[in-house]
Amino acid sequence: MNKITRYILLLILPALGLANGASAQGMHFSQYYNAPLLLNPANAALMSDNDYRVGINYRKQWASVPVPYTTISAYGDCQFMRNSNYSNWLGLGFAFFNDKAGNGDLSLTKFNIALAYHVMMGDYSMLSAGLEGGYGQRSINFNKLSFNQQWDGFRFDTDLANGEHDGIINTSYLDVGAGINYAYFPNEATYIKIGAGLAHVNQPKESFYTGKTANKMGMRPTGNIDALLQLTDRFTLNPSIYYSTQKSASDLIFGGQGLVNVSSKGYGREDGGTTKVILGAYYRWNEAVIGTFGMNFSGVKFMVSYDYTISTLAVDNGNKGGLELSFVYQGMYGDMGGSRRTINCPRF
Repeated sequence: MNKITRYILLLILPALGLANGASAQGMHFSQYYNAPLLLNPANAALMSDNDYRVGINYRKQWASVPVPYTTISAYGDCQFMRNSNYSNWLGLGFAFFNDKAGNGDLSLTKFNIALAYHVMMGDYSMLSAGLEGGYGQRSINFNKLSFNQQWDGFRFDTDLANGEHDGIINTSYLDVGAGINYAYFPNEATYIKIGAGLAHVNQPKESFYTGKTANKMGMRPTGNIDALLQLTDRFTLNPSIYYSTQKSASDLIFGGQGLVNVSSKGYGREDGGTTKVILGAYYRWNEAVIGTFGMNFSGVKFMVSYDYTISTLAVDNGNKGGLELSFVYQGMYGDMGGSRRTINCPRF
C-alpha cells in the first residue's frame, strides 16, 4: 500500500468506524478509568469516601489530518437510599457523549442514564450491579462529501448530484447496557476491583440507509481490572488493564500509574494527604504508547495524557497521536465528616 493510498484511508476510515480496533467500537478514551460511566454502568456512585462526582473528558485524535477526530463527555453520579450503616446504597448517573470525525461532520451525540446497586459482602468486599439506558443520534452532512458520480474527469464538482442523500441526515436509536463489579479490600492499603460490562445489549440499528443495508450494532463486552496498592505513606501504585471487543474489532490497554503524596504530612496524617502527583504509562496493543500526568487535591483531579502512535498510521499522521484531558470533582452532601464511612478500603 503506497503512501497516498494510506493517507486516503486515514481520512475516510474514521468516518466509517473502521480505522482500527478502537475506532471500530465507537467513542473511547485512553483514560478509561476517568470515564467510569462509559466503562461500566455498575460504576455509578461507586465511591468509598464521597457522595457525588462530576467529570469532563476531552480527546483530540490525529491532529495532522484536515479534520481531526474529537470526542467529549460530561457526566455526574451520586449516592442515594443508603442504609443506616452505609453498607449498601443505590447509585444514579447521567452522561453525555459527543464525537465528530471527517469532512462530512460524521457525529454521534448520546445521553445515558445509569442505575447501580452496591452492597457490602462482609467486611472486605463489595458487589455492584448496574443497568443503563441511552438515546443516541448520529448525523452526517452529505453535502460536505464527494462521491464518484461527481467526478467530471478533472475534478470533483459538488454541484453535480452525488447519487446519495442530500444535506444533513440523522438516525437515532435506543441503547441498553449492563455491568457488574466485584471489589476486594482486605485492608486500608489494598483495593482490587474486577468489572465486566456489556454494551448494546439490544443491538440497535444504526444506519443512514434502510432495508438490507441497515447496520445492526454488535454487542460490546468489556472487562477491567485495577488495583490501588499503598506501598508507603507517600506512594501508591495503581496498575490496571482494560479489554473490549465488538464484532471483529478489539481494544486492549494495560499499564499503571503512581500516585506520589506531596502533602506536608503524608497520607493518614493531619492534612489527610490530599495532594498527589500522578505519573503513568500505558500501552494500547499494536497501536500506541500512552503517557499520563495529573494532580489530585481537595477532591479535584486533573489529568492529561498523550497517545504516541506506533502503528503503520504513524507515518501518515505525522507521528501525531491523541491528546486527552480529564477533570473530576468529588464531594460530600454537606459537612457530614468522614467518621460515617465504615467501608474498610482506601480512598479510591
